[in-house]
Amino acid sequence: MRPLIAPSVLASDFANLQSEVEMLNKSQADWLHIDIMDGRFVPNISFGFPVMEAIKKHAQKPMDVHLMIVEPELYIERFRAAGADTITVHIEACNHLHRTIQQIKATGAKAGVALNPHTSINLLEDVIEDLDLVCLMSVNPGFGGQKFIENTYRKIEALKNMIISRNANTLIEIDGGVNEQNAKPLLDRGADVLVAGNFVFSAADPIQTIANLKNVLN
Repeated sequence: MRPLIAPSVLASDFANLQSEVEMLNKSQADWLHIDIMDGRFVPNISFGFPVMEAIKKHAQKPMDVHLMIVEPELYIERFRAAGADTITVHIEACNHLHRTIQQIKATGAKAGVALNPHTSINLLEDVIEDLDLVCLMSVNPGFGGQKFIENTYRKIEALKNMIISRNANTLIEIDGGVNEQNAKPLLDRGADVLVAGNFVFSAADPIQTIANLKNVLN
């Protein structure tokens, strides 16, 4: 199966956000990855509902919204109303994870859970069958342009085995440091969705860069 490619809008040129989104519309990107940061869960602040709503006006592809925020359960309905098609919360930020997953699904959005690099996939055993997506952070969340953490490969393999053994349909998304060099090894180990930020938006030809990621297994 060809991978799903989700360019991270956080790495785009905010002064030309409409043209950046229109570029992604013309590309082979499957989703638009939207990072929401609150300055509390991670040491950075990105953007919120007004910017999301502006992106939604121009986006022709699903919006994959990654909430790097505390108390995400307070904002699920608002993010769905702002255009989120998939809503991913961090396991580290959820005291009542199962409840939050069900809250996301009740809005009609797909439900995802993200894990920081130090967090064990074993914590997902009781919810894996309820999830549409697991996002494995392959860098420490909060900033783009970080070096890929090699232990991610082992986590993908273990997570894939869990998904298969439970007969779940959960997709594995990799977020952080993805490029043409590590894309194939990630996919070979079981990844389904690749998030790429700086690698795409700093490229001389972002549309071709996305196409290269999309076709890396060919």
